[in-house]
Amino acid sequence: MPSRAGPIIAGAAFAVGLAFIAASAPSATALTVPPQKAACPGADSSLNAAACLVVLGTGTPNADPERSGPALAVVVRGAPYLIDAGPGVVRRAAAAERAGIAALAPRKLGTVFITHLHSDHTVGLPDLIFTPWVLERATPLQVYGPTGIASMVRHLELAYAEDIRVRVDGAEPANATGYKAVAHEVQSGVVYRDSNVVVRAFAVPHGDWRVAYGYRFETPGRSIVVSGDTRASDAVVRACNGCDVLVHEVYSAERFKTRPADWQRYHAAAHTSTTELAALATRAKPKLLVLYHQLFWGTDDEGLVREIRAAGYTGTVVSARDLGSY
Repeated sequence: MPSRAGPIIAGAAFAVGLAFIAASAPSATALTVPPQKAACPGADSSLNAAACLVVLGTGTPNADPERSGPALAVVVRGAPYLIDAGPGVVRRAAAAERAGIAALAPRKLGTVFITHLHSDHTVGLPDLIFTPWVLERATPLQVYGPTGIASMVRHLELAYAEDIRVRVDGAEPANATGYKAVAHEVQSGVVYRDSNVVVRAFAVPHGDWRVAYGYRFETPGRSIVVSGDTRASDAVVRACNGCDVLVHEVYSAERFKTRPADWQRYHAAAHTSTTELAALATRAKPKLLVLYHQLFWGTDDEGLVREIRAAGYTGTVVSARDLGSY
């Protein structure tokens, strides 16, 4: 498993999302930006507010206290749309609310898109179902994801049946609707649409998983593409195709050489190296490339960016940290 890396970003502090590498300087390294309250135009309910991406967690299966489990939020006109539910997702959302993004108040977390059913992307799902309910969310959580998500949601409700009974029937004030979750098993193509966003799922190759998705969010004036967990794939190139933001998982190509052979076989089939991502992003041409779900194995954020640069990518790139806003 990867080793921990990167400084902690405390509760109300955000990394500035648009800290970036100058596109014209291939040898540049990542800028170190002091944590501060992030700008998130999408937090504004104004019809003219641009969408923003808030990184709730950048972690992997490692129990790294500095990096919460994988979870993202696209915030549009004051409405949040989550992608994945890694461990710590609700508390990270609460930290974002405390930093000024009111759209990420736990009781407002009502929609999530799951990329695949790996545990590190779904362990936070019961948290996302039940904690906002305890904090007065009255509407069911809408859960979109691959085949199997309906069974997962159904069994989670069964697993927490006694908790639900005690809260609903006991002395604790509780509504009788907010604990529910409605699962939508999706196929590639448009999976969600409202006045703020159109969400398209696209299949990506991820090791032994039969189905794993990335998602493209088309919002007024901005497109955000999330790779999900995947090896380098033309599907991501097609989904981005000049998108405003591409959020892509990555592992260190240099540190990969130090990994045991069995782990090398797994990661080569399931994930994307810095070298591969540099080639992919050169073709996809995002305005901003955000490294995410990083496997460091002893390097750090700046090291990953250096590898991306050394592999020839000249676009704007940043290695995300928890609670970064872009």
